[in-house]
Amino acid sequence: MSSRKIAFATLLSTGLLLAGNAAAEVSGSVTVVSDYVFRGVTQTNEKPALQGGVTWEHESGFYAGAWGSSISWLSDSDPDISSQVELDGFIGYAGDFGDSGVGYDVGANYYWYPGDYPAGFTDVDTLELYFGLSWNVLSAKYSYATTDLFGIPDSDGSSALDLGVGWEFDGGWSVGAGYGQQWVSGYGGELDYDYWKVTGGKSFENGFAIGLEWHDTDISGADDTVLVSLSKSF
Repeated sequence: MSSRKIAFATLLSTGLLLAGNAAAEVSGSVTVVSDYVFRGVTQTNEKPALQGGVTWEHESGFYAGAWGSSISWLSDSDPDISSQVELDGFIGYAGDFGDSGVGYDVGANYYWYPGDYPAGFTDVDTLELYFGLSWNVLSAKYSYATTDLFGIPDSDGSSALDLGVGWEFDGGWSVGAGYGQQWVSGYGGELDYDYWKVTGGKSFENGFAIGLEWHDTDISGADDTVLVSLSKSF
C-alpha cells in the first residue's frame, strides 16, 4: 500500500476509534448541490453533485471524519480516467485560546480520487495540513499541501488562504462572504489565482437546509457560478 493510501486509512481508523468512545458525538449530512465548487472552480463541469459526510467530535476537542462527493473534472480532462468520486479523510483538534473568544482549528485533510489512470499520469491524491482561526463572525484558514496539488506536477508546497465572514439570524437564516487565494508552488505565480463567494441559506428544525451561493475567480476565461443546495443533517 502506498504511503498516501496508508495516510488515508490512518485518518479513517482514528475516526472509528473516536466513534467508539462514549465521550464522542457523531454528526453527518447528505447534500444535493447544483454544482460542486472548490476554491472557486467547478468540480462537476457545472452539473449537480451528490455529497455526504460524517464527523466524530470528542469532548476534548479532537475530531475525525470522512466526506465524499461525485466529481467529473478528472474524466472530463482525460477520457482514459475512470475516477468519478472524491473521498476525503480528515482529523484535527479544535479549541479556544482561554476566554479570549478566539478559536483555533488545526488538522490534516487527505483528498482521495479512486479510479483507473493512464500510465504516467501524476497522482492526484493530495494531503493538506491546515490551521484556522475564528473570532465572532470572522474566520481564516491556511492550508499547505505536503504532496503535489491535485495532480499538478512538482507542486508540493502549494498553499491556500481562505478568509470569511458570516452571520446567523433568528429563524435559521444565515448570510456570509468569503475571499481566498490559491498559490501553486513551482510555477512562478503563473497558476496562482484569487476566488470569492457570497452565500445565504436557511436551516429548519427537522434538519433540512437550503442554500444559495455565488462564486467567482480571476481566472481568465472562467465564468462565475450560482449554485443551490438542499441538505439533511443527522
